[in-house]
Parts: sequence; C-alpha cells; structure tokens
Amino acid sequence: MAVVTVVALAVLGACAWAAAAVSSAGALFGEEGGEGGVGREATYDGRALVLNGTRRILFSGEMHYTRSTPEMWPKIIAKARKGGIDVIQTYVFWNVHEPVQGKYNFEGRYNIVKFIREIQAQGLYVSLRIGPFIEAEWKYGGFPFWLHEVPNITFRTDNEPFKQHMQGFVTHMVNMMKNEGLYYPQGGPIIISQIENEYQMVEPAFGPGGPRYVQWAASLAVGLQTGVPWMMCKQNDAPDPIINTCNGLICGETFVGPNSPNKPALWTENWTTRYPIYGNDTKLRSTGDITFAVALFIARKGGSFVSYYMYHGGTNFGRFASSYVTTSYYDGAPLDEYGLIWQPTWGHLKELHAAVKLSSEPLLYGTYSNFSLGEDQEAHVFETKLKCVAFLVNFDKHQRPTVIFRNISLQLAPKSISILSDCRTVVFETGKVNAQHGSRTAEVVQSLNDTHTWKAFKESIPQDISKAAYTGKQLFEHLSTTKDETDYLWYIASYEYRPSDDSHLVLLNVESQAHILHAFVNGEFVGSVHGSHGARGYIILNMTISLKEGQNTISLLNVMVGSPDSGAHMERRSFGIHKVSIQQGQHALHLLNNELWGYQVGLFGEGNRIYTQEGSHSVEWTDVNNLTYLPLTWYQTTFATPMGNDAVTLNLTSMGKGEVWINGESIGRYWVSFKTPSGQPSQSLYHIPQHFLKNTDNLLVLVEEMGGNPLQITVNTVSITTVCSSVNELSAPPVQSQGKDPEVRLRCQKGKHISAVEFASYGNPAGDCRTFTIGSCHAESSESVVKQACIGKRSCSIPVGPGSFGGDPCPGIQKSLLVVAHCR
Repeated sequence: MAVVTVVALAVLGACAWAAAAVSSAGALFGEEGGEGGVGREATYDGRALVLNGTRRILFSGEMHYTRSTPEMWPKIIAKARKGGIDVIQTYVFWNVHEPVQGKYNFEGRYNIVKFIREIQAQGLYVSLRIGPFIEAEWKYGGFPFWLHEVPNITFRTDNEPFKQHMQGFVTHMVNMMKNEGLYYPQGGPIIISQIENEYQMVEPAFGPGGPRYVQWAASLAVGLQTGVPWMMCKQNDAPDPIINTCNGLICGETFVGPNSPNKPALWTENWTTRYPIYGNDTKLRSTGDITFAVALFIARKGGSFVSYYMYHGGTNFGRFASSYVTTSYYDGAPLDEYGLIWQPTWGHLKELHAAVKLSSEPLLYGTYSNFSLGEDQEAHVFETKLKCVAFLVNFDKHQRPTVIFRNISLQLAPKSISILSDCRTVVFETGKVNAQHGSRTAEVVQSLNDTHTWKAFKESIPQDISKAAYTGKQLFEHLSTTKDETDYLWYIASYEYRPSDDSHLVLLNVESQAHILHAFVNGEFVGSVHGSHGARGYIILNMTISLKEGQNTISLLNVMVGSPDSGAHMERRSFGIHKVSIQQGQHALHLLNNELWGYQVGLFGEGNRIYTQEGSHSVEWTDVNNLTYLPLTWYQTTFATPMGNDAVTLNLTSMGKGEVWINGESIGRYWVSFKTPSGQPSQSLYHIPQHFLKNTDNLLVLVEEMGGNPLQITVNTVSITTVCSSVNELSAPPVQSQGKDPEVRLRCQKGKHISAVEFASYGNPAGDCRTFTIGSCHAESSESVVKQACIGKRSCSIPVGPGSFGGDPCPGIQKSLLVVAHCR
C-alpha cells in the first residue's frame, strides 16, 4: 500500500481566488493598493511571496545591466516577459558603481535606475541582489579593489573595517532606490532584495566571526526598512525574518527547505547552463532537464518562486570577467549573448510557465498530498474544493511506464514530469519538447584581409630598471601592485653572466601564481606558460636560455586572466611571481628573489590609450608584414558597419590571446589559442553591440600577447537562420493555443520571414532537426500544406492531425509532424 502524506493548509474559496488573479502588469500600474500603487504591501507567508494580500507564483529571469547595453535592455526585457517571466533579477555591482572610494558611477550601462525603470515600464517586478559580495564570475566578486587596501580589513566576517564599508554601500543603494520610489510599497517594481551571497559555503573559515557576521548582515538589511522582504541564498540558518533560498541545478532534490514554516520555498538560481571557461568545452544543459527541475521544485518543495540564472547572460566587457571566464557569458541561456531567443529552451519554459500558472489557485491555496506510483514514479497533488493540479513524476531515464492516477491510465515519458490540470488533463510534459528549435548562423560580411588597411605597433620590452615605476629587493604581489587596473605586471632584473667550461647550459626557472607568464631575455621573447581553471598551485616556466657575457636583462610579464571572484579571505590571495632562479651547468642554483627588481604596471599601449582615436596618434604605427606577427604587438584597422539589425561579431580564430577595442570600447579579452579538449577555442566570436558602432570607419584595435594573424579576422553577423519543430499527435496542445490539437509552431526573429521549407513530413519521419528523412508513413501533401501555411510569413502554425493533411496517411500508426524551414 502506498504511503500517503497529507499536509493540511488553508483552503480558500472562489472569492479569495478571484482576488489572487491580479496580473503583474496590473499590480504595477495601480490596480493594487492606492493611487499609483503607493501604499501597497510586499510580504510573505509559508506558501509564497504576498503582494498586497495576494500570494503569487513568480518566475524570474536573471539578467545583468552591466553585461548588456541600455539600447539592448528594452528588447531583452520584452522577450523575457513574452517568455512568461514575471520578475527580472539582478545583482548590484559595487566595483562599477564605486570604482574609487567615495566616487560613484551610474552612467551608461551602469545606470541601474534606468534599467529598473525599464523593467517597471514593461510590467515586471524586480528582485534586487545587493550583496554586496556577488561572485557572479565577476571581477573580484563585485568588490572594488580599493577595499583590499583598507587597513586591517578581512572580507565577509565580523570585521569592523569591512562592515563599515559594506554598510555604507548597501545603505547608499537602498537610499537611492527609496529616493527614486522603486520599492513596491512606493509604487515601484522591487518586491524582494538579497543581502550577502552563498555565505554558508565559506562561513566555517571565519570561525565564530562567521555566525556573528550573518546576524549583523541580517540586522543591517532589516534595519534599512525597505518595505519588502530580504533573502539570503544558500544560507540555511538565515535569521528571521530573512528568507533562506536555494541555488543550484536540482533544488527540488537538494533544498533543505525554508527554516521556518512561515517562510516560502524560493529558488534564486536555477542554472540554465554552465558558464564557459577558457580551455573547456561548452556544456549546455538540456531543456528537458531545466523544466524537470523546475516542476519538481514546485511539486516536492511547494516552490512558488523560481529564478533562472541566467535568463540572459550577455557579455563580460572590458576586464570584468573573473579568473579564466570567457568574455561570452551564459550564451546558452533562454536569451543568448546577443539577446536572440535560444530555442527550444525559451519556448519550452514559456509553456511550463503557462501550465503552472493555469493552476495557481490549488498550488497557492490547496491541500498538498504525495504518494508513490511505482518504483521510480510519484504523484504530487494540490487541491482546493474547486481546483486540482497533479504533478506525475517519472525519474526513470529510459522507460516509459504506464501509471494509474485517479482511474486514468497515463504513459509517462522518460525522466519527465506530467502536469495535469484539474488532475485529469495533461497540459505539459517536461520530457516532450514541442517548442521549435533554432539554428544560429554567423555569416561573414567583411574579411579584414587587406594588408594595406592594417597598422602595427610593437610594445616595447622594458629593460631599464632605473626607469621602472617601482623597485625593490623582493618579488611584489601582482594585484597589490597593479590595484587590478590592468592584467599586466612587468618584473625586470639584471643578471651577470660569466661563462665557464661547464656552464654553457643555462636554465631559467620561474614560478608564478598568475595565469600566464611571458619571458624575455635582453628584449627577445624566449617562452610562455599558462595555467587553467581547474589547476592548483603555480605555473612553472622551466627552459634553456642564451645569455651574453656580462649584464643580461630578464623581463617577465606576469598576466592575470581575471581576478578571483569567490572563496574565503580573498583579500589574502596572492598572484605574483613567487620564485625566479638561474642555473649555469653544474653550478649552484642562483636565486634571484632578493635581487633588485624593477616593476612596470601595465603595457605602454594601455597607459597611452592607443586603442582610442585620440590615443592612437600618440605612437608611430608601421605597416603590417610577416615580421609583425610577434608577441606583444598592437594592431589597428577600420571596418564598415554591416547593414541591417543582426548582431555583429568579430571572428578572432586566427589570433592568440589579448584584448580588443571597438571605437575605444573594450569588448573583452580573447584567448582563442587556448584550445579545448575537442581542439576548438572556447570562444571564437566576440560580440560588438550595435551602440558601439559608428556609421563608417569603425576603429578596431587589438593587443596580441602571443602572436596571431589579424589578416584572417572577419566581421560576422549572427542570426537564427533555421527553425525546426517536431510534434507528436498525442502531445498536449500548447496551453495558450485556441485549438484542441497539438501544433507545430515556427517563428523567425524580428525582421525575417520563412523563405523556404527544407523538409516537411506528417507520418513517422526519422531523425530530428539536424538529421531527418521520410519514414515508412508519409502524407504526400506535407510539404505543400506547410509551404502554404508558412512561406513569406514571420510565424505560422500547423495543427498536427489528419485534418490538416487531407486524411490519415496510415491508420493505426502514431504520427508526428517534423518541419525544417529557413528564415531570411
């Protein structure tokens, strides 16, 4: 006999539910509360966030204003709203807002108020993650580096200097939001805020100071009286009234639950993919896995808030990516790096959101029960007097079991959850992805292969210690010296070589805690070494070098590929060169650590801003020739802005490692020479936002560390050129469709239309959207029906049933419709 668990919860009647059906757009525009929405209340109970007395099921999408441009914001927010998103969640980035202590920056893509107002204008709410530690694969975890220089500071513990500065920034941001009227009780869109970030993961490192800091941070947040709830993610002991929330891939299985029966189950980070790392192959999370996890969290944990991290990842412009993180961020999110809809993830999630909201009443107000349906199958039921919803879960990854639920026989797809509206009708299955698929294409629109349009400038190798910015008889720590204002730090020393009969073999050994090391002897490049994201310890350069008799100069370029973003005691982390030695033949090792060292912070080209139009005139550029493709070379050229509105990128596959600027704006680091196990670059296309471009003569400047061929760089446009869908006739029809039949739905991106149908088959076509062929059953009218419905249109839909194709081509056989079409 199956074990049945029943939890008695408040059951409200139809009148209460009528009040609960207020849309988020209506809530923001004054339908809740007093005039203009002022006087509204945001709180919570054991089931959900409560907005002006109404429990809400909310789907949230994380997107960061710093990782896109103000010109992109309206479009990506609108696409999130169309995808069934109710809330936009974002971190607040301390190091972009207060890069210099006491001097604030809220301009351009750092204009957080403008970002929040755009969200509000589109009828969505805001979840504001103030932190101020954020991690986020962001430079120094969001902390400004000047914080590192504060005397006696220890980050993220019961340390007075740290608490003073944290309190100052958090208070500054809260007061800014209040002054702008952006909190929900003021009529604004902010309904919840976050203090700290995944602190439980590092808390033990701080001993008794850790728990004291948690209590202090909670008191700080509550004392600011924002009028909205506060949360702590991955903090199981979050003090009342702070809500403890879950981050991760499978919070329906791993979340310990709210630490009070009066707190709701919130999922602040449902990771839509894995953020890419230089040297690693991209790992995309399947659409079915994401939706399974969401449905399970709602079913098992009574979850009422799910936020996707990321919903739009965007671009790590400049030097803001953390250690080894690529410039492209969460490109496989529902909205890709360029803001294009990533299918089928976006569409399948949209259907899930609609299916869940269809049953908001029983989910928010019903009695919950659960019971077994089999060895790997279970049912979760939420029921009021009038409404019911069931989640039937199949954990088996291979089998399609048939289960009996309330006298109904149902076949469950492998590793899938079926949602039954009114506990009878299947409205959504996580394992059956009916949303269209899309194929993204990068089209070359300009090849920058004309030698005469390129110019080069060779970065000088510093060799004169007397001209160094700093000197000392020790090896300096990298970040403390550069203040994290550049990736580069030169270490320069002299070595006197006296040859002898047994000392012809000279070995140079350098150990560094940075990410890349380039070595030069007497101004000539001798070698490089680099680390990787998963490696621990030092990177070690150990090689034979040639020296001249007398004084020789050893110039070592220590390079960071992003500063750390996580871990306890970040302020103690060291990234400098640790050891330098030279050995001549069988002679004793000569350690250079305590010799006189000179230091130059950054590159000459950086300091003189030669990547800008004005700065480029400060140096003498030379023609590009075969001798130019050497380490530490700057390149510049110009290119025309492509026609149309498609996303614009640079293909840098022919280059090595460096940074690239367009019209003086850094579009980020590149490192295409660091190949993945599959032999490909982790990232080869680099996004140029439309706003960075001029009508003509766009200035492109790169600094290349390792050598590369700029003549093979191309300007590309990126768009969705192929759309495809495969839908079975037994699938549930789209929740928001008017018909009773399942449908194939195709839609091109804005500005394009369906120009051709490559394949169409109603029957039992074999394959998928990548490889396909007609099966043993095929309606001859398939192609003509689809072409008539779709050609020349931006979108079309075809019901999957014999009525659409002039009859049943093969009775008794289960059929589906597979369509592959092109957008132009």
